Amino acid sequence: MAMVLILVGLALLIAGGESLVRGAAGLAAAARISPLVIGLTVVAFGTSAPEFAVTLQAAVLGQAELALGNVVGSNIFNVLFILGLSSLIVPLTVAAQLIWWDVPLMVVASVLLLLLGLDGTIGRWDGVPLLAGLVAYTAWAVFQSRRESRDVEDEYARQIAGATTAWKYAIVQLVWIAAGLALLALGSRWLVDGAVAVARFLGVSELIIGLTIVAAGTSLPETVTSVIAGLRGQRDIAVGNIVGSNLFNLLGVLAISAMVAPGGVPVAPEALHFDIPVMIATAVACLPIFFTGHVISRWEGALFLGYYAAYLAHLILAATQATAIRTFDQVMLFAVLPLSVVTLLVGVARAVRRRP
Repeated sequence: MAMVLILVGLALLIAGGESLVRGAAGLAAAARISPLVIGLTVVAFGTSAPEFAVTLQAAVLGQAELALGNVVGSNIFNVLFILGLSSLIVPLTVAAQLIWWDVPLMVVASVLLLLLGLDGTIGRWDGVPLLAGLVAYTAWAVFQSRRESRDVEDEYARQIAGATTAWKYAIVQLVWIAAGLALLALGSRWLVDGAVAVARFLGVSELIIGLTIVAAGTSLPETVTSVIAGLRGQRDIAVGNIVGSNLFNLLGVLAISAMVAPGGVPVAPEALHFDIPVMIATAVACLPIFFTGHVISRWEGALFLGYYAAYLAHLILAATQATAIRTFDQVMLFAVLPLSVVTLLVGVARAVRRRP
C-alpha cells in the first residue's frame, strides 16, 4: 500500500508541476509582472504549501524534531538537490536581482534562525519578526514588479494576443495555477505518507525522517516545478521558485508554526550544531555560483548534487553510529570543502575579469 501511495503521489506531482508552471508563466504575462517575481512569490509560496501543512501539523501535535527537520531539510534539499538536478538537465540563468537582493536575504534569514534557536526554542514571539519579514519581502517584490522591462511587455503581447480579453486570459491562468497547487498538495501528501510508513518500518528516527524523507517529499513540488520550468524555458521561475520557497519556509512556515504551537518549536542540539549550519552554508554557496556568469552551469549543478549526497551520507553514518563518521567528516572538512571553495573563488575571479 505504501508503494502505491508513493507512485500515485509522484504521478500527481508531475501533472501538478506542469499545470502550475503553465499558469504562472501565463499569469506573469497577463499581469505584466516578470516571471522572476511570479517564481519568487506565487509559485514559491504555492509549492511550499506541503511544507507548511506538514510542519504546522507536526508542531501542533508536539512532533518538534519533525517540524524543524522538515524546514531545515527542505531548504538544504531545495538548493543542493533541486537546483543541482535542474541545472544538470539544462543550465539555469540567474537574474541579477537574485544575486544582490533575494539570495542575501535568504542568507540573513538562515542566520537569524540560528540566532533565535540558540536558546533551544523558536518561541511564539520569535515568529513575529520572521512573519513581518515575509510580509515586507512580498510587498517589496510586488513593488519592484511594477518596473517592467520591454521584454516583459513583449511577452505579454505575445501570450494574450489570441485571447478575447485580458481578464478572461488571466482567469484561465488562475485555474491552471489552482489545479496545479491542488495536485501538488495531494500528490506530496500521499508520497510523504507512503515514505514515512516505509521509513518507520525500517526503524529510522523522527529527526532523520524530517530531514530526509519528509523534507524531500514535501519539496517534490519544487523539484517538479523547477525541472519543468527549466525544460519549458521559464528559467527565472525555476531559480526564483527555489529561493522564494526557502524564504517562505523560514519566514512563513516556521514563523506561523512557532506562533501557534504550544511552547513554540524546540530546536534539537544536533540540528543547532550541524543541520542549521549546513543550511546556512548552502545559502552562502549560492552567491559565488550565481555570480559566475549569472548562470548555474552543469558542473556546478553536479557539485551541488555531490554535496547533497555527502550530507545524506553523514546523516546515515550518524544514525547508525558508524565509526567511519569521524574519518568521513574530516575528509569533507579538510579536503573536499577547501577544494570546492578554491574552485568557486577561481570561477568568481574569472567572471570579474571577463566583465568590461
